[in-house]
Amino acid sequence: MSTAAAFPSSRPRTGPQAGTQASAIESAGIPWYIWLSVAGVTSAVIGVHWDISWHRSIGRDTFWTPAHIAIQLCGIIAGITCGWLILGTTFTRSALREASVNVLGFRAPLGAFICAWGGFTMITSAPFDDWWHNAYGLDVKILSPPHVVLALGMVGVEIGALVLIAAAMNRAADRLRNRLELLFLYVAAMILVVLMVLVLEFTHRVYLHTAVCYRVISMLVPVTLAIAWRSTRSRWSATIVAGCYSAFLLALLWILPLFPAQPKLGPVMHEVKQFIPAGFPLLLIVPAYLLDLLRARVPGWSNWKLSLAGGALFVLAFVPVQWYFGTFLQSPWARNWFFGSIYYDYFQSPKSFAATYRFVSFESPAEFRTGMALALCCAVVSIWLGLGAGDWLRRVRR
Repeated sequence: MSTAAAFPSSRPRTGPQAGTQASAIESAGIPWYIWLSVAGVTSAVIGVHWDISWHRSIGRDTFWTPAHIAIQLCGIIAGITCGWLILGTTFTRSALREASVNVLGFRAPLGAFICAWGGFTMITSAPFDDWWHNAYGLDVKILSPPHVVLALGMVGVEIGALVLIAAAMNRAADRLRNRLELLFLYVAAMILVVLMVLVLEFTHRVYLHTAVCYRVISMLVPVTLAIAWRSTRSRWSATIVAGCYSAFLLALLWILPLFPAQPKLGPVMHEVKQFIPAGFPLLLIVPAYLLDLLRARVPGWSNWKLSLAGGALFVLAFVPVQWYFGTFLQSPWARNWFFGSIYYDYFQSPKSFAATYRFVSFESPAEFRTGMALALCCAVVSIWLGLGAGDWLRRVRR
């Protein structure tokens, strides 16, 4: 595959030359660095959920767990791939230069610089995380300082991969563009998975009757769905993103418990014999499907109109569906391998809300109403930000 075919000029062409260029793009296929960036993103997302399960099932025995290696592999892949891309674009005369930007004298596609920064940040977090655990022991919360650094790097790699795909997608002809769109939506779904990991402590089934749960979801989910809306031509972009998110978490829910695990830290409050997965995925597929229907019916609306309508639709569709499904997850009908309400951490107290199938209740009626009103505002702003980001991604070509 020639570099010129993989990176055509961003300048519009017409006539026979345009047809030749389109044919060259089609024959070139998806660039190698995009495949590697998607592989890195996938490795990180699998590693993160595997690591959380490891902590819940075994505890922390060493930094060099397979889950940690899977996470850091993302940073290594991003660093090597995008570092090579930056050096190759800067010091050769390849046609990559026509689809590149200049950063401190170095040239490469913009997404390569974002990916490289994210990979470097992820690798930097590794010794910080090891020191933190040696000094303070097991994490009590997901968002410890080294985990925040790791999360920033991981999101950087994912956003960089998204920008790389968007630039190639905007330069590609129809058939290749369709394939790149699917990769774009897949990476957007992986970003959604990581964002939901950051608020995992607020979206456990015991919190599904609190306003804080729906507020954090409304801050993070609509922006991802709106980016998918605006960046691609697919009519069902939001549904595909939510579907990939759901399929990924369902696969982990059903696969992880097949492998044995035994706690290596104390106190052991609950006997564990297998890896403990995250719970059943949130029913984001419902509002995503309705948002796709809304977009198809109002194609000419401004961003603010679409944000107001989309934010209200997201909250009004998601809250009642997830609320009653949360009630179901606490019922005896969900205490099986399929819905996953039978799994507890080894340090889970027998009297905890999860073990006794009770909902956490710490909000007064007034606080709950205020929280739900804030959730609606967050959804509106989130969609507006996503549409703005999507507009930019539609224009990026380098």
